[in-house]
Amino acid sequence: MVKGNLHGNYMFLKGIEPYSCGVIAAPDHEIIHLTFRQPLPWRQGFEAVSAHLAQVGRPRAALCAMELRSPAPFSMEGFIAFNHHYCQVLEEWGLLVDGLNPIARTNVAPLHHPPASPVLHAFSYTVPNPGAATTLVVAGAGELQGAALLAEGIVLRGRTDAQAIEEKAAFVLGVMEERLLGLGATWDLVHTVDVYTVHPLGAISERIWERMGGAGRHGFRWYQTRPPVEEIEFEMDLRGTRTELYL
Repeated sequence: MVKGNLHGNYMFLKGIEPYSCGVIAAPDHEIIHLTFRQPLPWRQGFEAVSAHLAQVGRPRAALCAMELRSPAPFSMEGFIAFNHHYCQVLEEWGLLVDGLNPIARTNVAPLHHPPASPVLHAFSYTVPNPGAATTLVVAGAGELQGAALLAEGIVLRGRTDAQAIEEKAAFVLGVMEERLLGLGATWDLVHTVDVYTVHPLGAISERIWERMGGAGRHGFRWYQTRPPVEEIEFEMDLRGTRTELYL
């Protein structure tokens, strides 16, 4: 279900309590992607987001996506507890839309040089831009079936052999396309494809190229990171933005 965020000037695909499944800019608006040169502790990062939005004359409601990095994968219970504190900030900021979280999110744990505590790596927000081309962000997703954070929903849970990782990747690719189409978008609008796993890609690369189609001319980025929850092994997100900033 796509729902409008009138105050934020974007539409979002309904997800679960911690995040939406993706966002797409409203007509005559553009989604800007900003990466911190030095990531900030996640709560401090929210304040940096607020300060930047105020500086560029945008309300907090313009925030539409967040990218977090964690020290290591959480247990499922630990992830739920973290999400509770994260969502409290969104509620304090008045960002929920009819009780739904409109903000897309990716949260992964780097294998190399992980942070000491969860940090904010990047975020996205909308700005007015008459006649702008369509811009969007598809939230990160791993091989978790259903709309609930339950370990029992992990595809081929406990298996990390090459065949299992390929099947997990195929599932995630399907989720990415489902979310993309759910936003009313297509692969030709995608400029950035991020893959998050510590496992060798092998034949998975061919699956990604095939699914991307013409968007493959932009390539894809493989991060040696783990998804945010233990036993989830493969994650992806997508972005179709035109303006990339660094702060």
